[in-house]
Amino acid sequence: MSSSNFKETFKSVGAAFFGVQSDKNRQRDFTQGKLSHFIIAGLIAVVVFVTALIAIVSLVLPS
Repeated sequence: MSSSNFKETFKSVGAAFFGVQSDKNRQRDFTQGKLSHFIIAGLIAVVVFVTALIAIVSLVLPS
């Protein structure tokens, strides 16, 4: 797994996660991206997002 290629994939997943992915990058991802990289990056993004939500809720709600 090339780290620079995975880094670009992770940036694309992050942009798509927040809905700001450009059409040019989306087309590039579909032609050059590896499915396994997108699955791994997507799973990491979901775990980070859910963990952040749990941490925020834990801080806001009284114990």
